[in-house]
This record gives sequence, structure tokens and C-alpha cells, in this order.
Amino acid sequence: MTKGYWMVRVSVRNAERYPEYLAAAKPAFEKFGARFLVRGGRYEAMEGTSRERNVVVEFPNYETAVACYCSPKYEAARSIRKANADADFIIVEGAAA
Repeated sequence: MTKGYWMVRVSVRNAERYPEYLAAAKPAFEKFGARFLVRGGRYEAMEGTSRERNVVVEFPNYETAVACYCSPKYEAARSIRKANADADFIIVEGAAA
């Protein structure tokens, strides 16, 4: 079974409140088996536009990645993120092994 991934690019507007999103999202991440592969760090935009934070989160499969995003546990966290940051957020299925 192929993995599922959140691929997120974030521009934080309110750095003081953004940690509230991370704390609120933690229970959803734990419940759905999220594993952070990329969480910020150094980057270079080679083509197109970019944002200052890049995140890749791995889930056991695509369905679990979607379920986490749509879950009540993540819904409250998502509201906090949207109030304090702008993001490009996609969920993708990994390549077959």
C-alpha cells in the first residue's frame, strides 16, 4: 500500500500565535500516525513561487492523510492556522514501490 502525504507551503503572518496551531494539531497527528519528513529548514526555490516554510508529512496511506485533514481533531487546529498563516496545502498519494 502506498503512503499518503501532506505537502504544505506556509507563510506565517502571526509568529506569536502560530505555535497554538502546532499544539492543537498534535492530537490529530498522533491519532493518524503522522510522521514529519520535512518541517521548515533551509530551502532554495529553483522555479516558481515559494513560501518561507515547507512541510511534508507522511501518513500510512492516502485515505489516512485525507481522514486526518477532515477530522474534528484537526478542524480546530486548521482554524488556528488559517487565522495566523497563509498556506498552499495538498494531499498526494505516494509512488508505488
